[in-house]
Amino acid sequence: MQNTLLIRDATELDAETCAAIYAPYVTGTAITFELEPPTAAEMVERIARAQETHAWLVLECDGRVIGYAYGTPMKPRAAYRWSCEVSIYLELGRRRTGGGRALYEALFERLTERGYRTAVAGMTLPNDASVGLHAALGFEPIGTYRNIGWKLGAWHDVAWSQRSLATAPNPPAEPR
Repeated sequence: MQNTLLIRDATELDAETCAAIYAPYVTGTAITFELEPPTAAEMVERIARAQETHAWLVLECDGRVIGYAYGTPMKPRAAYRWSCEVSIYLELGRRRTGGGRALYEALFERLTERGYRTAVAGMTLPNDASVGLHAALGFEPIGTYRNIGWKLGAWHDVAWSQRSLATAPNPPAEPR
């Protein structure tokens, strides 16, 4: 049986599911440094903020949301405005199914359309699956923050990588 995958813009109606997908990463892993899972109401706000300037996409399998990816500002300083930070979360047990790659590729296309040139991603180490996905999608390592976050009784490193989304004439047009 073939699963039907669909990638679409997230809406506030996806907030509860996105919060449920994210919660086990918050409570049981150091993949995210949040300590308390966001509520559905908080997730509504996150989705809306990301949609205003960047993007937030969800991945559906047979009509059910099983993952999401989003872009946000990399830093608040104006000179960084053509760069964005990206993140992706899949329902536990969904790794290595091709959904993450498809979701990220759709996100990169959307961010490129909006005028962004560079995507950066941070990955708490160890996380071979995330490191592998980002490398397969053209991200290159740019550095590691050592012992930067304390969670689950241990210090954790965060590796950073980046990839180009687009090249354009200089000076660049403002992101939309």
